[in-house]
Amino acid sequence: MNHLAIAPLLLPLLAGILLLLFRHTGIGPRRVFSLAAVLGQVGLALLLTRATSSGDILAYFLGNWLAPFGIVLVADALAAWMLLATALLALFALLYACRGGDTRGRHFHVLFQLQLFGLNGAFLTGDLFNLFVFFEVLLLASYGLILHGGGRARVRAGLHYVVLNLAGSAVFLIAVGTLYGVFGTLNLADLALKVAATPASELGLARVAGLLLFAVFALKAALLPLYLWLPAAYAHTSAAVAALFAIMTKVGVYAIVRVYSLVFGATAGPLARLVEPWLLPLALATLLVGMLGVLAAATLRQQAAYLVVASVGSLLTAFALDSTAGIAAGLYYLPHATFAAAALFLLADVIASRRGDSGDRLAPGPAMPHAPLLGGLFFVTAMQGVGLPPLSGFLGKFLLLRAALEHPAAPWVMAAVLLAGLLGMIALARSGSLLFFRTLPPEDGAEPLAAALVPVVGLLLLGVAMTVFAGPLQAHVASIAEQLSQPYHYVHAVLGGRP
Repeated sequence: MNHLAIAPLLLPLLAGILLLLFRHTGIGPRRVFSLAAVLGQVGLALLLTRATSSGDILAYFLGNWLAPFGIVLVADALAAWMLLATALLALFALLYACRGGDTRGRHFHVLFQLQLFGLNGAFLTGDLFNLFVFFEVLLLASYGLILHGGGRARVRAGLHYVVLNLAGSAVFLIAVGTLYGVFGTLNLADLALKVAATPASELGLARVAGLLLFAVFALKAALLPLYLWLPAAYAHTSAAVAALFAIMTKVGVYAIVRVYSLVFGATAGPLARLVEPWLLPLALATLLVGMLGVLAAATLRQQAAYLVVASVGSLLTAFALDSTAGIAAGLYYLPHATFAAAALFLLADVIASRRGDSGDRLAPGPAMPHAPLLGGLFFVTAMQGVGLPPLSGFLGKFLLLRAALEHPAAPWVMAAVLLAGLLGMIALARSGSLLFFRTLPPEDGAEPLAAALVPVVGLLLLGVAMTVFAGPLQAHVASIAEQLSQPYHYVHAVLGGRP
């Protein structure tokens, strides 16, 4: 077994435990240790990406119990891609929090590392029950992070977030229990074999369990109509936490791609392509509703939150095309959308701190110090968010539209994607006008700017790097898509060639 597959779990878990030992020390040692742990996770993600880039799949059997009887972690190219996006995002979100936001509540760094432990586990697990376990770990950590700093609006939004996700967890357990009752296993590779041979007498139960799973993953991904928890929760939490949470919806997207390509994919017999009739219409509706939310938002943070919703619609539209080109387009677009939304959350906080009582409200406020610099960064961030050329968002949407050409619903996909881009451009142009041109006399007392902008610039540079290296990245995501379209390799790596 290759122990590299379990390292992205052990590092944040041990870091979170060890950070408890620093609770009586100053904030400085905790920041250094936490940043070092996240840098280590970036390094591990790069090593896993290199190890899996040639198509190899690393299966790690905990306790040396072979699947399907034991717990298995599976690191393939898709998991490594998600781990790398998460680690890079976490690095810049943590850098921003270390400016002082991490001192507004207890155990911020412990919760941050446990959040990464849950996220990494969700990407690496090869078992549905352990996917539930890691969902709960990351949700428990997120409950603490979302309330970090307190405040009435934050507590109210956090309560809605907790209640809806607890309901989703209950449905998840029902779905998992039903699948286990029908098939006697929850290992994804084993399910891929057994679902394809489902007896006619069990088809109804299996179909219901598969659709319940889809409802749970749709809730985690904030797919219409289950997105209502997201805008308030993300808009009212701290900027660093909101930036990290930009990857949270992608966990739901990842779960849909993984489960419904492996277990309920083209080789699943009577249950093949179980959610195909639902996924594309819901994705297109989510994209348009998200952009309408951006247009109607009253604050810049709300706009960033609705951009997260819209990005989920774009991603699932790409995956719903059910082609390697569509999956590759979605995989390229996923880190771009994550970094762009996170950059806007951080920049919104910087802008709010310089507008006095006006905060980030989209209304005329006092002129800001360093307005040309902030305005330039806002312009680049807005270009990233709505997918204007020549940045990575435009390339991702171009790949999506090109992949849609062969799909029967191509006119609907093109109309929705182009209309959503137009709505986003109008909304963010209006925001920039209100924030930087329709201003009142300036106020004094702005904080130093340089340290606040380093994480924002870092996230924007990741988008620029995705543009510069678009060729190699496109080839890489195309190979991931090809691997997903051939689930035999995943099953063989986990079950060792079992027929």
